[in-house]
Parts: sequence; structure tokens; C-alpha cells
Amino acid sequence: MRNNAELQKNVQDAITWEPLLKAAEIGVTAKDGVITLTGTVDSYAKKAEAEDAAKSVEGVTAVIEKIELKFDSERNKKDDSDIANEAVRAFSWNWKIPREKVKIRVENGMVTLEGEVSWHYQKEAAQDAVKNLLGVKGVWNNITIKSETQDRIEKKGIESALERNWAIDDKDINVGVSGHNVTLSGTVGSVYQKDEAAEIAWAAPGIYEVNNELVVDYSS
Repeated sequence: MRNNAELQKNVQDAITWEPLLKAAEIGVTAKDGVITLTGTVDSYAKKAEAEDAAKSVEGVTAVIEKIELKFDSERNKKDDSDIANEAVRAFSWNWKIPREKVKIRVENGMVTLEGEVSWHYQKEAAQDAVKNLLGVKGVWNNITIKSETQDRIEKKGIESALERNWAIDDKDINVGVSGHNVTLSGTVGSVYQKDEAAEIAWAAPGIYEVNNELVVDYSS
């Protein structure tokens, strides 16, 4: 495992490599694989981008995000009604988001998404549609998933999908199925692999919930 100084530099390099974050002043500290991000940015999208960049670095086991959001111009300031209207328009342009299935609530710049969809990608699409809107301070995604199919979840299908993915070492991943819920347990070699394994599992028909209990272990 890399020492704290090496890991800190690698995360800093990963953050400044992102075009959206080149001019952002984000502080990075590292301790035993845990990264803490601090600083100030002018959009929620930049906060999310910084966290994703840190999680992609080898050696990172967890990310603590303490970045503050401060709008630096009138252009970036929006009242709640403006944000809500723009979110509705963003939904109408995105084919992945089923019409009239997701409700939007905005309070002091915080966007709450509620409703029920059939697939996880639809839930993610709803969040992606609003997180880049000017004036958004954060997104609470409370959308639930209820598959239209009542077919039994194929454990073997998920295992095969994990095996096919070149980015994941699946030998230490265990897949458990209970009703419409899937549990992933075992170890993987990076935070990226942990997140990717969950995304693969979510693609199986019939899933309501994925419990990602995978542990990041770089020594495995």
C-alpha cells in the first residue's frame, strides 16, 4: 500500500486532471487509505466530481467529503422555483426518466427526488439530470425501485456478468439472492471495483435493492 504522502499526491493529481476541477482549490489529506477532501467550489457538480476522482485512485479505501459550496456570482444563484422548473425541463428531455414517475422537491437549493421506477439506471438518470443545474446545493435521491418483472433473480447471471467484466477480479466476490434483493460480499481491490460490481448487479431483472457489503482490500 502507498504511504500517506504518495496517496495524497496521487489524489491531488487525479483531481486536477479533471477539466471541471482544474481551477478548483481542493485540499487533500490522506491517512491509512482514507481521503479527506476540503475546500470551496461553486457548484454541486464539482463536489461530486472531486469525490469520484478521489475514489478512482488506487489505494483509496474511503473518501470523506467536507467541501463547501459557495456561489461566486449572481449567475450561479437561483431561487427554488427556478431550480424546480429547470429540473422538470431536464427530465422532459431525458428518455431514461419515465414520465410522471419521479417527483421533485426543492428547499433552499437542496433537491429531493421521490417516486418509484423500474430500473436503477432510471434512478441514476434522474439524479444526473439535476446535479449539474445551476443553484443546486445537493441532491437527496429517495427514489425506490420496483421491477416490473416478477421473475426470479438469476444468481448465476450476475456471477457471469461479474466474471465478464475486465475491470473486476471476481474471485473473492460472493453473490447472495433473497427474494428481490441481492447482497454482494467478499473483497475487491479498489473502491472503483466495489462500485462497478454494484452497477453490474443492478442490471439484473427483478432487483429492488443491492446491498453492497464488499470490503476494499489492496493486499488481496
